[in-house]
Amino acid sequence: AGDASPSADDFRHPLDRENTRLLRALPGLDSLARSLLSSTAEQLLVLENVGSAVRVSERQLPTLHRAISRAASVLGLERAPDLYVKQAPSPNAYTLAVGGGAPFVVVHTALLELLSEEEVVAVLAHECAHIRCEHGVYLTLANVLADGAASAPGLGALLRGGMEDALARWLRAAELTCDRAALLVVGEPRVVVSALMKLAGGSPSLATELDPDAFLQQARLLDEASATPLGWWLRNAATRQLSHPLPVLRAREVDTWASSGEYQRVAQAYAARQPGANASEDGRSSGDAQSGGPADLAAAI
Repeated sequence: AGDASPSADDFRHPLDRENTRLLRALPGLDSLARSLLSSTAEQLLVLENVGSAVRVSERQLPTLHRAISRAASVLGLERAPDLYVKQAPSPNAYTLAVGGGAPFVVVHTALLELLSEEEVVAVLAHECAHIRCEHGVYLTLANVLADGAASAPGLGALLRGGMEDALARWLRAAELTCDRAALLVVGEPRVVVSALMKLAGGSPSLATELDPDAFLQQARLLDEASATPLGWWLRNAATRQLSHPLPVLRAREVDTWASSGEYQRVAQAYAARQPGANASEDGRSSGDAQSGGPADLAAAI
C-alpha cells in the first residue's frame, strides 16, 4: 500500500506502554540482552528453523504466505517476516528477532490443525504486531529465558532483583497490544476470541461445539472466583508464572476494545489497508462479559 502507515502507538495497549517504560529503566537489562542475543545466537536460531522446519513462500504453502503478507501489509510492515512451519504437537506461534537481523515467525503444525483459516490470519497478525511494535529484542530474550537459559552459570544472579518478573510482566502486557493488532487485521472480534478459546482448550474434533460467547462469560466467573482477598492473591500468584495473560481475560479485553470509540477510530485508519475488505462496523461478540476495568486488568497481569 502506498499510503502512510498508521502508527503502532494507535493500538498499543496502555499497560504495554507503562511496562515498556519500567523495563527500559532496569539497569543491566540491555547488556543482558546483547550478551544473550549475539550474532551467534541469531545464526543458531535461523539454522535450527532452516534445517528442521518448512519455510513458507509463494510456492511453498501459498495460503500461509498470503495470510502473513496480508497481516504485514495491513499493519504497515515494509515486508512480511519469514515464516516457518514446524512439526510440533502443541499449538503455538512465536516471533524471533535478534542481533539486528531480519525477524521471523515460527508456527507449529498443531496450531494450523486447530484453527480456521481466518483465525490463523489473526495469529500471524499478532506475531507481525510484535515486529511492528519493536518488541523484538525483549520478546526474544523472554523466549530464550523460557527455554532454560536462566539456568546458565552466572545468569541467575543477573535475573534476581525483579528483572525476570519485570520482563514477564512486560511480555504479558505486550500480548494485549498484539491481540488488538490481530483484531485490526481480521476486523471481527469473534475471530480473535475464538482463536484464544481454541488455544485455551480446543481440539479439531470439538471445533463445531465451541462457543466464543460462552467463553467470554467465563471472565465473569473468574472475577467472582477472585473477588475475595485470598482469591485475588491466588490468581495473581498463578499469573506471575505465565508468559501470557489468562486467555479469558485476553478475550474480554479484545471484546471490550472492539466496542470502544478508540477502536472504531483506529479501525477506520487501517480499513483502507485491507485487501478488498473493510473493518467490521459492528463485529462485537455478544458474550456480555463487560466487567473488570483497567485497574482489574493491570492487577491481573
